[in-house]
Order: sequence, then C-alpha cells, then structure tokens
Amino acid sequence: MSERQRVKLPSADATEAVGKRLAIAVAALAPVRFDIHLRGDLGAGKTTCARGFLAGLGHRDRVPSPTYTLVEPYEFDAFTVYHADLYRLRGAAEVAYLGLHEPAGDASIWLIEWPENGGEALDPADLTLSFEIADPGRWLQFGANSDAGCSVLEAFDLG
Repeated sequence: MSERQRVKLPSADATEAVGKRLAIAVAALAPVRFDIHLRGDLGAGKTTCARGFLAGLGHRDRVPSPTYTLVEPYEFDAFTVYHADLYRLRGAAEVAYLGLHEPAGDASIWLIEWPENGGEALDPADLTLSFEIADPGRWLQFGANSDAGCSVLEAFDLG
C-alpha cells in the first residue's frame, strides 16, 4: 500500500491550511474509525496541523497541545476527534490506560502525535504525516497505509 506524497509548507499558516483540507477529505470519507499518526521533532508542526484539522471540521475554540492531558476529545455531529500526544509515555504498556481503542461502532478520528512512543499497542495508521523542519518552513510527507488512507490522499488537494 504505502502511497506517499510530499509537500513544502512555508509557514505555520500553510501547515494549518493543510490540516483544514485534510479534515475535509477525511470527513467526506465518513469513516467509522480513522487513525492519523503525526511524526516529527518538537516544533515540527504536528500540533499546528491538528489545530487546522479541527478548524476544518468547524471547531472554533482553542486547541491546546495535549502534552499534559494526553488525550483531548472534540465532539462533532457525525464523530468524535481524539487528539492524543504520546510524548510523555515511557512505553507501549502505558497506552492501555489512555483508552485509545474505541469500542466498535463508535465513529472516531484519532490524531496521534508521537505514535512511536505507543509502539505496537496502537492501531495501525490509515495515514502517517511526517513533519521535517526545513528552514524556512517545513516538509510534510503523507503516507497512506490502508485503503481508506489511499482514498483520502486521492481526494486530498495539496493546494
């Protein structure tokens, strides 16, 4: 599977805009569950993209980084978006305490920062977003890891 696309993001505004467009593409798919893993160093743009994603779905309030709360839920009419930050986890065993496995039938989208800290305890990502600092701006590489992920990338407008 592993379809890949790469785009240069010159600013935080461009990173947010990509998140907004991605949200529209994912919501159009109407998944029962969709997992997006956000990878990259500190300050690479993961949370900025997540803020844009939530804004693209209509969220207008503040979007804090879930570094200390670990998981922040956002309720929408058709599904719930869970924004998780696993930076502070010390191993895959701690994932079970976060409730990252939703019961079957609950429509959810998961935005998971630092998925490498969750290891094999995490569900596989439908999409992987890998951020790389490139002064100025960022590089963002999209990796589709499922049929649903490929469908989103096919519909996604890199702009």
